[in-house]
Amino acid sequence: MFGLNFIKTQPTHYVIAFRGGRPVREGPGLSIVYFVPTTALVVVPTGSISEAFMFEETTADFQAVTIQGQLVYRIAEPRRTAELLDFSVDNRGRHVSEDPQKLSQRLIDKARVAVMTEVRTMALTDTLVRGDRLVAQATEALRGDGMVAALGVEVLGLSILAVRPKPETARALEAEVREALLRRADEATYARRNAAVDQERAIKENELQTEIAIEHKRRQVKEAQMEADRAVRERRRQIEREELDGEVAQEERRSDLVGLAAANARQEADTKAYAIDAVMKAFSAADTRVLQALTSVGLEPGQLMAMAFREIAGNADKIGQLNISPDLLREIMGKEDARHGR
Repeated sequence: MFGLNFIKTQPTHYVIAFRGGRPVREGPGLSIVYFVPTTALVVVPTGSISEAFMFEETTADFQAVTIQGQLVYRIAEPRRTAELLDFSVDNRGRHVSEDPQKLSQRLIDKARVAVMTEVRTMALTDTLVRGDRLVAQATEALRGDGMVAALGVEVLGLSILAVRPKPETARALEAEVREALLRRADEATYARRNAAVDQERAIKENELQTEIAIEHKRRQVKEAQMEADRAVRERRRQIEREELDGEVAQEERRSDLVGLAAANARQEADTKAYAIDAVMKAFSAADTRVLQALTSVGLEPGQLMAMAFREIAGNADKIGQLNISPDLLREIMGKEDARHGR
């Protein structure tokens, strides 16, 4: 009524009221009544804005990829943004120009340039698997861009949601990766078999080494036994030699003793022979009758009678007849019986 209008804004909107080309009132979330013919209102959204993007780029190895992502930003300096872009609204609070949409497009173009600059330095495989590097480099490039700062925009974040190669390239990569996986599986199988063979060989070698060690120990035991037997035999031979030496020494001593006994016997015989020879020499000079008389000393009557008979027998050729009385024979026989205990 009467050219007056009322507007109420959200806290995420920065409102600037211009009159005569100069700001007369401004602030976030203002609710004001203004005179339409002489007042112009600028409403700059200061909340975070998310803009999706998708575009194709070429990697360093000349492979086309489709990059899909999202850019999040906010207008941090609405006065500077309002100076460069038209954010004026009509009586209904609608923007009268397309500059708000152009701001998003300009930022997406900047994001594309930053992503493109980084993608063209990366190979296809790196682009597919190194999204974090791509995001970090592109975000840093956007935040350091002069135009973005001049527009009063703050880049809150950049997200790469997907990086897709061409379908035929994807199939080739899948085939390559599949072949690599199959090759790795074959290599793993081969390595497992080799490991099993190596383990089996190690087990066999350990068994052979064990057998060799056992045979070595057995040989040592046999050698020790042979050495012990040899020592026993040597000791036995030594004992036998010592016994033989003892017997030889004993026999030698016995031989010496026999020789000494023989020498003593011979000397004793010589002595006796000498004594007998001396006696015989002494008796040879004497009369036989004297000797007979000497030998008959101490003899018994029977022995004397025997000697007498022998003497008579020796002179039998001189005796014509010899008479022996029965009394004499009885006397001789009686003494003989008495002597034998009859």
